[in-house]
Amino acid sequence: MADQPNVLHALSDLVADRKASPPAGRSYMVSLLNGGVPKISGKITEEAAEVVEAADEPGDEGKSHLVKEVADLVFHSIVLLGCRDLPWSEVEAELGRRFGISGIVEKESRGNGEAG
Repeated sequence: MADQPNVLHALSDLVADRKASPPAGRSYMVSLLNGGVPKISGKITEEAAEVVEAADEPGDEGKSHLVKEVADLVFHSIVLLGCRDLPWSEVEAELGRRFGISGIVEKESRGNGEAG
């Protein structure tokens, strides 16, 4: 969406705001934050499995489903980052650092202790 280039930053900011000042009433995001890393991680595991399943679905309907599931995965990942007091910009910076570097070279540069 060309008109919303900062939607991931806006979502990251919203997570930080909701964590600092939870709104009155029901909020899915706040319920995730209140559940902490275990609850959010469970949702990420669930969403990742749904991404893999949707990737095998044929046609335009399958593509649409895949986009929606990836959006869910990104959303929950941003909530997890916020739970750990990390903004989306940290992920962007890491991706920027890796951009243009061979994946093999980048992975070798991490050493044995880093997952990837």
